[in-house]
Amino acid sequence: MSGATSLGWRASWSIARRDLHSGFRGLRLLLVCLFLGVATLATIGSLTASITSEISARGQILLGGDVEVAMTQRQLSAAERAALAQLGTVSDTIRTRAMARRTTPIAGAPDAVLTELKGVDSAYPLYGTLTLETGAYRPLAPDAALIGRALSERLLLQPGDTLRYGEADFRVAAIIADEPDRVGEGFTLGPVAIVSRAGFARTGLIQPGALYETKYRIRLNPGVDPEAAVEGLKAKFPNAGWEYKDRDRAAPGAVRFFERMGQFLSLIGLAALVIAGIGVSNGVASYLGQKRGSIATLKILGATSTDISRIYLLQIAAATALAVGVGLVIGALLPIAFVALAGDLLPVAPGLGIYPLPLATSAAYGVLIAFAFALPPLARARTHPAAAQLRSGVEDGRRVDRRTALQVAAAGALVVTLALVTAREPIFAAAVLGAVAAVLLVLLGIGALVRRIAARLPRPRRPLLRLALANLHRPGAQTVALVIALGLALTLFVTLAAIQTSLNAEIDRAVPQRAPNQFVLDIPSDARERFVATVKRAAPEAKLNIVPSLRGTITAFGGQRVADLAELPEGAWFLRGERGVTYSDVLPQGSDLVAGQWWPRDYAGLPLVSLDREAAAILKVGVGDTLTVSILGREIEAKIASLRQVNWDTMGFNYVLVFSPSTLAAAPHSLTATIEMDDANEGKVSRALLGAFPSASIIAISEVVGQVRAILDQMATAILISTSVAILAGIAVLVGAIAASRHARTYDSVILKTLGATRWQILGAQALEYALLAATLALLALGLGGLAGWYVITGVFEFGWAPDWGIVLATLGAGTLLTLGIGLLGSLPLLSVRAAQALRRL
Repeated sequence: MSGATSLGWRASWSIARRDLHSGFRGLRLLLVCLFLGVATLATIGSLTASITSEISARGQILLGGDVEVAMTQRQLSAAERAALAQLGTVSDTIRTRAMARRTTPIAGAPDAVLTELKGVDSAYPLYGTLTLETGAYRPLAPDAALIGRALSERLLLQPGDTLRYGEADFRVAAIIADEPDRVGEGFTLGPVAIVSRAGFARTGLIQPGALYETKYRIRLNPGVDPEAAVEGLKAKFPNAGWEYKDRDRAAPGAVRFFERMGQFLSLIGLAALVIAGIGVSNGVASYLGQKRGSIATLKILGATSTDISRIYLLQIAAATALAVGVGLVIGALLPIAFVALAGDLLPVAPGLGIYPLPLATSAAYGVLIAFAFALPPLARARTHPAAAQLRSGVEDGRRVDRRTALQVAAAGALVVTLALVTAREPIFAAAVLGAVAAVLLVLLGIGALVRRIAARLPRPRRPLLRLALANLHRPGAQTVALVIALGLALTLFVTLAAIQTSLNAEIDRAVPQRAPNQFVLDIPSDARERFVATVKRAAPEAKLNIVPSLRGTITAFGGQRVADLAELPEGAWFLRGERGVTYSDVLPQGSDLVAGQWWPRDYAGLPLVSLDREAAAILKVGVGDTLTVSILGREIEAKIASLRQVNWDTMGFNYVLVFSPSTLAAAPHSLTATIEMDDANEGKVSRALLGAFPSASIIAISEVVGQVRAILDQMATAILISTSVAILAGIAVLVGAIAASRHARTYDSVILKTLGATRWQILGAQALEYALLAATLALLALGLGGLAGWYVITGVFEFGWAPDWGIVLATLGAGTLLTLGIGLLGSLPLLSVRAAQALRRL
């Protein structure tokens, strides 16, 4: 053998191709596992890329300009507007939440609907087209309104009908088909209606302190760079408190959400592919086990170890190429189908296209995983001598050679490197991959421990139980692979159940028990007593919480300017744009004082502020430090007097910043209120308030909860679909473990039949074997799955951890029965093997 001449690649491929003349029948498990993982990764990556690239490509349209300057509760002065006009053409819009009412009640329609009312000037839109269901858009008359289809359906309005906003009536001119800057406007609580700026002024909604937002979009003159224009405005108006966007960052919130969700789902897909890699290993081992005779014959005829490795590596490479290729095709096509089914759920309608980067990344993952998991069984086939190949019933104790171990380690390192390099948040990606690796190592260790313990236990007197224990440690036993397969499947079942029930509990249990019935916005600051009297007349039992409401932007903390930071601190969401601020002479409801002192009721000194404890920890500031906030264009430097623990899940008024009354009481502002009352009185209170306060906006908590539930359901569905692939991969590992031990189990089955065992006894022994493993792993799966679910809920989505353990345990039981059933179904073909035929083959 030492003097044998090695075959070349061409001759090796000729042999490999002839050996595959019947197709990839023996490599079906490899094909299925790789296909599932690659198709999942390619689908998630392509869909994320299509959405984010569409948002980036349509930046001017989605933003409504090249540059946007936004502010709340005020409009630009003449000098400020002139500075913007020097850069190019300016278009301004104004938005607020407002109640839309029919002027003539109609059966089946509500009295009023909360909407987003938008006033636009004659230059709107600077980019894109405002599309109507009928006719072309033209600048609106002061008494005309355009409404969204959702508002038309809720108030049963058609073109020509009349609706009222505040103190003004409007004729519905048309139904909006597409608002070009819808995504750039951000999250809204209701359907949209558009009027002219003159029409908006007629409503009387803009009262002192009213919450509204103005946006000034600029179509830049030729040659003006958007980033340079923004920097110039910041330098010229450093204390204006404006929010800036440019066409390259038209919808940063939407992009950030989809990138993070895409990364999370991609990591789930990668974990599924890693799990599927174990199935690849089992599938290759099973395939090479079927080829023992061929491998031994080739070696006897003079084939070298390199020849054997090359022949079967080429076969595995061909199967890998087929699986990866089909997975990429499906991954490129599925996003198109998803976009068609999702409809208006997506912020933009992605165009048809192929996105090479996510497809190439998915293909690289597939090839590397196949390579890493196929090499060990291939190495055993290469290094085992012909005599060992023919003695298939005897287990070989030799380990994988050093060269193969190094190659597998290199492939694994490349997978990790690729995941970290392509991740938006490498630390998060590393944590997920580390968790997957830790789970696999734990299961690997438990599998080895179960095998050792089974070998040392005393032999039971009952034959079936004795046989079941023997199956766990006999030569050729697939105990480790079975432990990994069953452990992963059960862990994923627990994880899914914990995530799903916690998401449901976020709404079903936490919110309804503590939430008020209604929020009321834009109450005039001088009408507090009249507001209380109006509510009490309609609902005497009502409980009210009324607080002042303003908007402000944190511009500096601890002696450093927010604008000077290269990037915001992790978790500092409250530094992105304007946030609600208030003032109070007493500790607000829903807050607990944890540091410092609350100011006296009659305090009239320098500005003081109370800060949320978590925000203080993120900013690394404390009692005695300073915080600068821009309110209505004026910067206020305040000393931090106290820190509060804010109970955000009460759905009441929770503010990061609460000022001392003397700081803000003289500033124009409105009041905001929550109302707790009997459900039967909600309609009476709404009608009474709309009659007395036309400029007020009423938000029904049930509608907010409905929107949040819809978002959580979509998130849960995405997680379910992605994790289902991992479950399928775990099941594929189970099938692969059964296939890899088929030869040994066939031998055992034939011997037992020859000794007089019935089919049911053979099947019962295997059922006991799987039941022992499942019982051993159930508690572990409950712990690991619960830990994974807790991390996703609290770490990724930052929700409360509240799983329904009854459902989790029921899911674990059902998953156990499912995996046991799959294991037994895989054993059924062994029962039909004829003893004489099998013994001749053995």
